[in-house]
Amino acid sequence: MPVTTEVQAILNMLEAVGGPLDLATVTPEEMRAAYDQMSAFGTRLEMASVRDLAVPGPGGDIPVRVYVPTAEPGPRPVLVYFHGGGWVIGSLESHDAPVRALAAASGVTVVSVDYRLAPEHPFPAPIDDCLAAVRWVADNAADLDVDPARLAVGGDSAGGNLSAVVAQQLRGTDAAPAFQLLVYPVTDGEMAHPSMAENAEGYFLTAPTMAWFWDHYTGAGDRTDPLASPLHAPDDALAGLAPSLVITAEFDPLRDEGEAYAARLEAAGVPVTATRYDGMIHGFCSMGDMVPEGKAAIDEAAQALRAALAV
Repeated sequence: MPVTTEVQAILNMLEAVGGPLDLATVTPEEMRAAYDQMSAFGTRLEMASVRDLAVPGPGGDIPVRVYVPTAEPGPRPVLVYFHGGGWVIGSLESHDAPVRALAAASGVTVVSVDYRLAPEHPFPAPIDDCLAAVRWVADNAADLDVDPARLAVGGDSAGGNLSAVVAQQLRGTDAAPAFQLLVYPVTDGEMAHPSMAENAEGYFLTAPTMAWFWDHYTGAGDRTDPLASPLHAPDDALAGLAPSLVITAEFDPLRDEGEAYAARLEAAGVPVTATRYDGMIHGFCSMGDMVPEGKAAIDEAAQALRAALAV
């Protein structure tokens, strides 16, 4: 099927305001500013409380934002969330609206993490920050009024990549997550899956943009390192991981690598649900005000969190 009418309207609007930036000349700062401007829209649902805190990290304090959706007494389940943006762009602000929507729909406390960005802080700095944040949430569960035994990790795009890597790294530890929410995750730096060519241009995220992100994140390093590309992890690193929901979009260059990672998890014995949203593009889960499927995906994620964490 083609993209839906609502998605086509968004693509037309993006084209009307100039289309993609010229990757040959654009700087990370310019890309961040454009992304923040594009992300300024979206309903910001009321929460019982929203607090900005700082987590000690390997490179200094890591800003986090704690969303508590209801005033019901805790301890509540908690989702540690890593935003998307190719490890180069994105922030607490860019994902404020979708994180609020996810918290409201699930009833779960969400801790959104503002990890360091490449190229100023390339691989593996974002991973180090995300690991530190999850461990901090587990260690400070009482102060956050959350239950460390009901801790999930999740994120979209590069944030899905970081979630998968963090889950692998924390397997078997006291901070091991009980659930993974992987929304159109980046899983393979080789960029060789069919969807990367099929959806290379014209659907918001492009293959050249993805290559630009990888260049800034890993540079000339090995993109098949499992810390960068969780799809390349050995089988024994996947066995015993937490149950997972993997969401993909039909017209997304990352579609096939996300679904390939879901298949690897399933083959390793991990309970996994893989849902492809037809007619959708990368980023649609942040477009719920304009795209009904975006809200549907948030609702699916919320239901999965509620079931896995026994809300």
